[in-house]
Amino acid sequence: MSCLGNIIWFIFGGLIGGITWCLAGVLWCITIIGIPIGLQCFKFASLSFAPFGKDVVYRTTGINLIVNIIWLIVSGIPLAIGHLISAFFLCITIIGIPFAAQSLKLARLALMPFGAEIVYRR
Repeated sequence: MSCLGNIIWFIFGGLIGGITWCLAGVLWCITIIGIPIGLQCFKFASLSFAPFGKDVVYRTTGINLIVNIIWLIVSGIPLAIGHLISAFFLCITIIGIPFAAQSLKLARLALMPFGAEIVYRR
């Protein structure tokens, strides 16, 4: 079922969401200091392309908090707003509610990506 959900997700919004994460990753990788942040963006782009069957687990440390604050100021808010707008439009239909839940998962991830780990459900 998650395979079908990922295919539908990719067609109706996952492609655009993944491209925005990749764009953020490229912009961060332009600077040498931002390469670790850019690599994190590419990891989450793969989640944005196919979010069904995957969960995000958060582990907070002091360094993650500092990097999350910098991320939030520079890149996090536009990505989160894009995912929230997507979730709003997906909630219009009953069929779109599971897809809106995935978009909300990605919006939370856009606000706090550091310290987050992608785990696969079985």
